[in-house]
Amino acid sequence: MLNQPITVNAALAAFILAALWGGNTPSIKVALEGLPPLALAGVRFILGVLTVLVWVLYERIPIKPQKGEYRLLFFLTILFVLQIYFLHLGTRSTLAAHSGVFVCTAPFFIALLAHYFLPDDRLSIPKIAGMLCSFAGIVMIFAEGFLTSATDYLLGDAIVLVSGFLLGARQIYTKRLTQTMHPARLLFWQATFSIPIFFLLSALFERNETFYVDRDVALAIAYQGIVIAGFCFIFWTILLRRYNASKLGVFAFVSPISGVAISYWILNEPITNALIFGVLLVGLGIGIATYPAGRKRIREN
Repeated sequence: MLNQPITVNAALAAFILAALWGGNTPSIKVALEGLPPLALAGVRFILGVLTVLVWVLYERIPIKPQKGEYRLLFFLTILFVLQIYFLHLGTRSTLAAHSGVFVCTAPFFIALLAHYFLPDDRLSIPKIAGMLCSFAGIVMIFAEGFLTSATDYLLGDAIVLVSGFLLGARQIYTKRLTQTMHPARLLFWQATFSIPIFFLLSALFERNETFYVDRDVALAIAYQGIVIAGFCFIFWTILLRRYNASKLGVFAFVSPISGVAISYWILNEPITNALIFGVLLVGLGIGIATYPAGRKRIREN
């Protein structure tokens, strides 16, 4: 497996991608005003597939699955559908800032799962300490709901936390697949196979939901589809292929901070002391757990 030292350019790219990812949950919250969770997922990944297709055509990358890859792509697609659905469903029932924090626990789960599924990415004392720190941040945000009787958000928070775990699992599985499968082929078929599943499930379970699209909903969908499902997925998968999965996670601390700021700016969501300290603990924990031990200097290209 390729696990190159993270360079300055790679670090800058990871930072920008993480900041952009922070806007995902606020944009989902806006888009859910017009489309229900499954239908929203189907629409956003149509845009994502088209964005990836532009990359594929430009680079002339062969995307036809090779023998034996269909089964691997099938399992990836199921994991992908579940993770996205739980993210949308949970975000619908909580604040976008909360959703942004809980889905960003993925590096916490990556560090844990990597120990068992990636032979060169074992648990260490810093990783365990960082995971405990992040867990304390999660508990703090959950506790606020109980202490202030804001229990309406607790179910949504828990659902998004499940999505964070599934995202961590998907990142580990993606890391393994990209060693033998081109990232473009993986991304294209992951999204392509998921689209009919999302629309079929939407037709079955969301037929009584309200559907409408205005300017804000359209812009939110475009952000999720083109920027997140397209641009961010492409470049993050490339980084994941080249660099250590848990070490890349150090940049994920940017996402919850960015998400809270964007949620306040766009949705005027409250920023409480518990949320601030929870975000800082989650971010600090991610940083501790994924800091590249033994390579404290980021190498120049």
